[in-house]
Amino acid sequence: MRRLVSLSLVVLPAALAGQDRSPSQQGSAVKVGPERGTVIVVGGGSMGPEIYSAFIKAAGGPDALIIDVPTAGGDTVYNQNAPGTRGWRQAGARNVYVLHTNDKKLADSDSFAAILKKAGGVWFEGGRQFHLVDSYAGTKTEAGFHDVLARGGVVGGSSAGASILGDFLVRGAPSNDNFIMDYPGYQKGFAFLRGVGIDQHVVARERLPDLADSIMPKYPSLLGMSEDEGTAWVVRGDTATIVGRDKAFVYGGKDATDKGKPFLTLYPGDRYNLSTRQVMHRAASESKVSVAFLDSLFKPFAEPSAGGATVLVAEDGKVLVDRSYGIPDQAKYMPTTTVPQFQLGEIARVFTAMCAQLPIDSGGRGRGGRGGAANQTPPTPLQNCFNRRFATPVGLHKTTMSREGQVQSDADELYRVALGYEIPRTFARDTTTGDGAASHSVDLSAGWETDNRAGAARLSAYAVAGGKRSAFVRLPDRHATIVVLTNSETTDVKRIVDALTDRLIGK
Repeated sequence: MRRLVSLSLVVLPAALAGQDRSPSQQGSAVKVGPERGTVIVVGGGSMGPEIYSAFIKAAGGPDALIIDVPTAGGDTVYNQNAPGTRGWRQAGARNVYVLHTNDKKLADSDSFAAILKKAGGVWFEGGRQFHLVDSYAGTKTEAGFHDVLARGGVVGGSSAGASILGDFLVRGAPSNDNFIMDYPGYQKGFAFLRGVGIDQHVVARERLPDLADSIMPKYPSLLGMSEDEGTAWVVRGDTATIVGRDKAFVYGGKDATDKGKPFLTLYPGDRYNLSTRQVMHRAASESKVSVAFLDSLFKPFAEPSAGGATVLVAEDGKVLVDRSYGIPDQAKYMPTTTVPQFQLGEIARVFTAMCAQLPIDSGGRGRGGRGGAANQTPPTPLQNCFNRRFATPVGLHKTTMSREGQVQSDADELYRVALGYEIPRTFARDTTTGDGAASHSVDLSAGWETDNRAGAARLSAYAVAGGKRSAFVRLPDRHATIVVLTNSETTDVKRIVDALTDRLIGK
């Protein structure tokens, strides 16, 4: 049974109680974010090019020295070709240096920390947060990390490397038990963001209640931040912009929370003020697709007998619409656009047509297509292709493929797939190879119907011939995606998609 543990002290950690700060840092004028530079907080999982490029740019460009810190991974030794460096080099970084030690005395030496004086960026890899505390807390190396930021550089991290960026250290217990939220002696992170506690993997691992249940009641002055995999807070000063593949969440903010939930949801393109704890801008406010217009399109789903529907509209990396109709609240506050899953029907051709162009692989990982009979029936070659070419590269956790090639998915995860199409090598590379290199050219239009709507080239896939039930649509020239999923065989989804396309384009 899943358990959450919170082993707290009677008083707040010093960093949250206003201690260990100069008078100029205390009081209502305290800034949460960096006075100079950029902090990038990522929720784990596969990162898209938008996150890599934001970090590299903030570090000073492709030639800037980026320090990769893999220590949270728990190994004794990491060489200069450590796995975490691969993504940076593929993204164009030409000067990556791996910095690692398990020896705190070494980390407190001038010689070890000296490399940080030349760095434009520091990146903390995932693993377990306590390894970072044990190796670097209170040392000259930790001070060097802060100096990079103070010079106007960038500090960021993913998963455990995200949580360490906060003031309060969430899940910091010195063990491999990720359910211990609050542990004495491991409550203080590196505080690149002050007065903040950071959680990660929150949708993928269904962790959304954890901050609300275990941390916020004890530390009501804390600002709780979380984000799903492949999603980032890009923080400059006190302004945070959400970028990436899914959602971010705020606990303890000043705005009203989502209805029936202890947090406020933010979407890619949204901006948030960490100091005032209020939304600054919603990407949806830029959309020509109004709520009233959406409600008119999905009016039939106001009746319970009609079943459920979800809709996502995004353009240029901004999620403009992410709504559900007729879907009840889900367990653990999970987004109703992520669960439940919908049968994709003939939309599955998007996946099978791609796999048909790639080498057949009969090797198995003991997983039945992300949700099949784990460790019982070996996956089929098609399931292997789906896992390696789609699920792993973009981070699909809920989407499954049966042995017969039938796919179930949701609006949020199909958006991840759509973003993958923005980078041609995403699906051409085999994620099991050592270098992850793209070795096959693929036709990215395979499996899609092509047409032109309102002057825009459009690629469409429908669950049922004639445009019924569900649709997955891309407008490549506009970097736009429309996903409509329903469980009604009679719904004319093509009509809905045409109307959304016309509104998006401004017809």
